[in-house]
Amino acid sequence: MSEKLLVETDEYLKSGAHIGTKFKSGDMGRYIYKSRKDGLNVLDIQTLDQRIRIAARFLASFDLSKIVAVSRKLYGQMPVKEFANSIGGIALTGRFVPGTFTNPQGKGFIEPAVVIVTEPESDGQSLREASSVCVPVVAMCSTNNLLRNVDLVIPINNKGKKSLALVYWLLAREILKAKGEIKSDKAFSKKIEDFEYKLKEGEKEADSTEKKAFARFRPRRYGQRRSY
Repeated sequence: MSEKLLVETDEYLKSGAHIGTKFKSGDMGRYIYKSRKDGLNVLDIQTLDQRIRIAARFLASFDLSKIVAVSRKLYGQMPVKEFANSIGGIALTGRFVPGTFTNPQGKGFIEPAVVIVTEPESDGQSLREASSVCVPVVAMCSTNNLLRNVDLVIPINNKGKKSLALVYWLLAREILKAKGEIKSDKAFSKKIEDFEYKLKEGEKEADSTEKKAFARFRPRRYGQRRSY
């Protein structure tokens, strides 16, 4: 009998957490459930759920105050802030200042125990810096992402505001449970909506980044460290 999901299947579907892009990297093939007739790749919900569990247990093994969550993408900034606020970690949003993890003389220098990136491409600077100082990286990855310097993958729609809200909400809840700070799901007082980026008046949904991602697509290089 399969393990009960962290949330109902409908919650995953409603958030679009399983929706990938029309592009598929060799790294992400194992996480894809199917490719639709229109060419869109769909992620496996069971695998997504399992990876959130694994990531939460892994993250809970660290000092929570030294967990750094990063998002340059607008839709990831509110989820990252709420996540950090919930567990007592650090949120870095917007432009990542070079040297934040590598320059001890820098004004904003941080020594993270582990780093979470919302999108490996847009958060590439933080990803590379964490790797260079041997800090493990957990990454939200869609079907088009490459996994260079990523240690633990969460296969998810990392472009949608609802899917990012859901995954960071679940991670926060499961980490607090693993730490013994809350006893049950119901004891987590925050709602998924609290983690969701709210569109401002007159603001439109972000355009698809599939073409942009494809234009910058690079083949996997040999010798990179393996992701799990």
